[in-house]
Amino acid sequence: MRALTILLAAALPLAAQTGPEKKEPPKWDVNNPPGPTEEVPIRTTTGTWMSVDVSPQGDEIVFDLLGDIYVMPFTGGKAKAIASGMAWDMQPRYSPDGKQIVFTSDRAGGDNIWIMNRDGSSPKQVTKETFKLLNSPVWSPDGQWIAARKHFTARRSLGAGEIWMRPSVLLSCFCRAYSAKHACESSGVGI
Repeated sequence: MRALTILLAAALPLAAQTGPEKKEPPKWDVNNPPGPTEEVPIRTTTGTWMSVDVSPQGDEIVFDLLGDIYVMPFTGGKAKAIASGMAWDMQPRYSPDGKQIVFTSDRAGGDNIWIMNRDGSSPKQVTKETFKLLNSPVWSPDGQWIAARKHFTARRSLGAGEIWMRPSVLLSCFCRAYSAKHACESSGVGI
């Protein structure tokens, strides 16, 4: 009985120390990082490690530079930003009809595939991966599918990957390219 009394006496101060509940830290927002920021203008006429695509009509190019996406006339001229800000947007590709652009972005927290209209309006997240992130999106020639590289790592620093594809419309089906017909048909999406 004495051991139980000592144990209870030792537990009482711990119970009395419970104060207000701990608040969860705010969820990370790529576009609104905490702390001070400073905008630094950069002017350049050249770039490296860029992804470039020519519109199907041949009148315009889309490219990424330092995490933003730009368009400009194919014949040259001034570049216009269509996706810019804190998020890192890259690897733009025109749809076969030239009406949309697929791209990789971390604007939702990790690299995923997004689609926007050719003018940069109405961006929509296509994939919502949180671990095996996606990049390097491309359209199928008929514009019905988007294929992307799903990147994952184990012990190698460079990682490995598989090509996954999904319908270009915003459906829940996203499957390995080599098993897409079976996986998507079983989910009700025909190929």
